[in-house]
Amino acid sequence: MSRYHEMKFRAVTTFQRRIGNPVLRRLPNQTLLETTGRTSGLPRRTPVGGRRVGKEFWLVSEYGEKSQYVRNIRANPEVRVRIRGRWHAGTAHPVPQDDPHARLRTLPRLNSAAVRALGTDLLSVRVDLSG
Repeated sequence: MSRYHEMKFRAVTTFQRRIGNPVLRRLPNQTLLETTGRTSGLPRRTPVGGRRVGKEFWLVSEYGEKSQYVRNIRANPEVRVRIRGRWHAGTAHPVPQDDPHARLRTLPRLNSAAVRALGTDLLSVRVDLSG
């Protein structure tokens, strides 16, 4: 990762962790991804933008394997997704062979624009919903 991308990553993730995510998590209709912390074992809720397609939920991680929630998924793929205020259990799968730029064109515009603008290493993630 270049020095510029590393600085961008640190600035954006610090803002998200301290300001953006705590505010967004409180919004009743915000889509949330709940993973299990790989070290703590505690639930970790991350606001995400994505779309349900049948029994799948798709999202794009802006920092790929560096994203904390992707690292948590690698350790334990059992997750929950809150869509329109309702929780759904599922199994998450990073999909490196998927084209994340093409995938963003199928997801909500506002979030997709932010991921494109802020992201440095995009990675598609599919959640197979069990209910």
